[in-house]
Order: sequence, then structure tokens, then C-alpha cells
Amino acid sequence: MIPPIANRFVAGESPAEALDHVRSLNERDVEAIVNLLGEHYDDREPASQDAAAYRSLVDDIADADLGGCLSVKPSQLGLDLGEEVFREELDPIVEAAQDRDVFVWIDMEDHTTTDVTLDAYEELAREYGGGVGVCVQANLKRTRDDVERIADVPGKVRFVKGAYDEPADVAYTDRERVDRELEELLEYAFEHFEGGIGVGSHDPEIVEHSIDLHEEYGTDFEIQMLMGVRTDTQYELAEEYDVYQYVPYGDRWLSYFYRRMMERKQNVRFALRAILGR
Repeated sequence: MIPPIANRFVAGESPAEALDHVRSLNERDVEAIVNLLGEHYDDREPASQDAAAYRSLVDDIADADLGGCLSVKPSQLGLDLGEEVFREELDPIVEAAQDRDVFVWIDMEDHTTTDVTLDAYEELAREYGGGVGVCVQANLKRTRDDVERIADVPGKVRFVKGAYDEPADVAYTDRERVDRELEELLEYAFEHFEGGIGVGSHDPEIVEHSIDLHEEYGTDFEIQMLMGVRTDTQYELAEEYDVYQYVPYGDRWLSYFYRRMMERKQNVRFALRAILGR
């Protein structure tokens, strides 16, 4: 069982608990991006088990008619074992999701995985005419070229600042520069994409910038935030815009919870209050 201190950020250990959380979000007009926690497997068996769990989750979401989609990590589906393994696990998930009209996001991990992730996204999105999305990271110096490359792909693209500690030869390390890159990438996307823009940020300035671009260009977009972070703001934004909450679940919750604690002082204060009962 996930302790109360962590369940603000993780929906539970079972699919049923995750889907219950999705239902509660849908009641507030927020949809969900559901992720089974797990990554960087050095053995095929857990990758195959997680892939099977995602295929089952597709049916659960569709059968319950929930406003939700999936998010998968390449290393969770065996990328560390080779590109062939990754595609053997990913492709059936996307095929099953297409059959049930459930969207699939392919997350982006560190810079060494960028090419294979973009290749998989482009191939699958073109094959199915959409229904698949990918994440791009503003801190990587290559991302402007990548965004231009995939601008006409019939899927969705999530724009984020980038969470990985990348070397300076491939990434911008200055926070203000990364913010500027994200703003300019969004400007390009809203002007040149036909739709399918995801803005993955809790930064009020980035969110407001995206809303301004939407009003200027009329391009469809959605705002994406994490479970447990700025929840009231998510509900407020959902009154006017498409809002998705990233909903993780599973028994590998501890490392994910630790990352959430370390990235924001507010999260640490929340944890301390929970421990002290205040």
C-alpha cells in the first residue's frame, strides 16, 4: 500500500486505483495520461509484463469510457536491450490502442534515446494516421531541428523543458536559456503545426504564453501537468482549456515519489506536514 505521504503524487499500486483517480479527474473536466511506473530494465521479462499491462489498460480505459490515454517509456519497453526489443513491445500496444481509440504517448528519456524514439513515433503515427504522441525537450540543442522534422507528422507533440541532467555539449544548462528555447519552440509549433500540441509545464509564464499563442493562431493544444502539482490550477484551467494530468501508478512508486520531493521545495513542505500531522 502506498502511504498517505506519497499518494498525492501516485494514484495507487493497481490499475483499478489508477482508474478510480481518472474517474475523479473526469468529473472535474480533466483527462488523464496514465503511466505504469517502471524503466531501464536489463531483462526482457519485466518489459514484456509491463507491455501486457498496458494492453490490458487500453481495454480498461475503453470499456469504462474514461477520458484518458497512456504514456510509455522506451526503456520500460526494453530499449536498453535493443531497438528491436523496444519495437516488439511498443508496436502491439499502439495497435491495440488504435483498435480501441485510446491515445498513446511515447515519453522521451535522455538524449541517447532521442533518435530511436522519434523514429518510432514518426513511423507509427504515419502508419495509423495519428493516435500517437511524442515528447521533445527544449534543453537539447538538437530539438529545433527535430521539431521541424516532425512538424507534418499526424500525431501530437508534447513540449517540455527537459528533466534529464544532460552534458553541456548537447544541452543548454542555463535555466533562462531553456525557458527561452521552450517559448520559441512553442511559437514555431503554434504557427506551423496543424494541431496536436501538448504543453507540459507547471510554469505559469509558459502556460500563459501558450494560451496567448492559441488565441493568436487558433491551433489546438492541451495543457499537461503532474498529479499532485498545482491541482487547483488544473481544475481552473480545465474550465476553458483541455487539461491532462499525468497519473502514475504501480509498485515501483518510491523512486518516482523521491524525484517529486527533490524537485520542488513546496513538495518537501507538503511531505513534512504529512509526517508531523499538521
